[in-house]
Amino acid sequence: MRAFVVRHTPIMKTKRENPFMAGLVKLLIAVLCGICFAGSAYADLAKQINNIISRPSQKKVEFAIDIVKADSGKPVYSHNANAAMIPASNMKVIVTAAALKCLGPNFEYITRVGLCGNTLAVKGSGDPLLGDPVIDAKYGRKAGWIFEDIATKLKQNGITAIGDIVVDGSIFDNERVNPNWPKDQLNQWYACEVSGLNYNDNCIAVTVKNINGKVTVAIEPQTNYIAILNEVVPTRNGKGAVGAYRNQEANKIVIKGKCEKEEGPFDVAIEKPAEFFGFLLRENLSGAGIKVDGPMFEKPLSPDCNFREIAEYRTPLTDCLARCNKNSLGLGAESLLKTIAAVSSPDKRNGSWPAGREILVKYLLGLGVDGNEFYIDDGSGLSRQDKLSANAITRVFLDVYKGPNWEIYKNSLAVGGMEGTAGKYFKEAKYKGKIFGKTGYIGGVRAFSGVCNTARGDYIFSILTNNSNWESRGAINDIVKAIIDDN
Repeated sequence: MRAFVVRHTPIMKTKRENPFMAGLVKLLIAVLCGICFAGSAYADLAKQINNIISRPSQKKVEFAIDIVKADSGKPVYSHNANAAMIPASNMKVIVTAAALKCLGPNFEYITRVGLCGNTLAVKGSGDPLLGDPVIDAKYGRKAGWIFEDIATKLKQNGITAIGDIVVDGSIFDNERVNPNWPKDQLNQWYACEVSGLNYNDNCIAVTVKNINGKVTVAIEPQTNYIAILNEVVPTRNGKGAVGAYRNQEANKIVIKGKCEKEEGPFDVAIEKPAEFFGFLLRENLSGAGIKVDGPMFEKPLSPDCNFREIAEYRTPLTDCLARCNKNSLGLGAESLLKTIAAVSSPDKRNGSWPAGREILVKYLLGLGVDGNEFYIDDGSGLSRQDKLSANAITRVFLDVYKGPNWEIYKNSLAVGGMEGTAGKYFKEAKYKGKIFGKTGYIGGVRAFSGVCNTARGDYIFSILTNNSNWESRGAINDIVKAIIDDN
């Protein structure tokens, strides 16, 4: 009787009253088997990566690595993935992804030119690519084309003389330089000022020549807005080297060094970009036979100016994304950050770093990134105050990958072995054209994040290194190659 009770009651009761338990057990077994299988599948990859980051040359380097399957988000490899690191230009990943989400793929910057009575007015839109040499070359436009076009439009409207020129960059605030950018690099192209009206990447190109012992300095575009002090010494022996240095007086640039034959052209950032554009406009209109009777002002247009548009110039968001991600144009990223701030404000003006930061913080928190894993200071990653975790970056990539605009975003990235800042790496046939990402570099920081196309599908990765050295870039590239090798 006791045997019958033991055999009947517990077993039959369990089957009849708790069928869920049996299914749960099967599910747990399946999950555990899947975890074991995944661990086994990626064991070789983990071993390869561990060997790479353990190289003697990388002993003092801090690595943060996160690799996930793109289709599922399942983890593949993680090392220090939640640590907040200085990301350098990988900060641009966050800004460009947020801009694509906030502005939409069809967004265009529109710079408008018109008349307020006898005043010629230019309304800036924050466009970072107005007069950008790369974009002008893409569309077959010659340098200075916009000034020629404005002159043509004026003449078509029967106008051969104007009064004042007003340039309005008030879509952004007046803080043109981030306070945490390195002060000794503000004359570099990647640290140029950010304005609501930008032109030619807010730079001039400087060329120095030694002609029979006489040194000449030429700038492009040619303008009297910039004063050049030539302190270059001619030399006959040894390699020449020259540099540009700012003066206490705005836009007075000192060129120093030695020149044997020719140096440059190299880009030098100017100050007050909106004024720069307005001054160039005035010079070019005068050269085209249009009389300018009044002065040039940088100020917001009066609400009652009765603006009559005669021309507009458009730049699609896709061009901005590509210049940011393929070529790491800092001005593009900072302009996008201030643009999403401006379009989110009630008056659509005064886009600022603080307001842009708030939007990026909400974006990252909305993706489930812990607040301790990031700190946003600027959009380009030039500030060493910026912090990002590898996990934060892979989550952003996952968000874009699973959204409707992945192909647009993917096309903005550098392509290993083919184009952009990753074009000089991954030239081997096995890797060429299969790695899409954003590189990053400032002193002691090297980074690379993106997507690998492999035989087993796409993998999203983020690799950040701090306290890095010149061999760290090779280590990063070897980790990316290992992802493809493992598949």
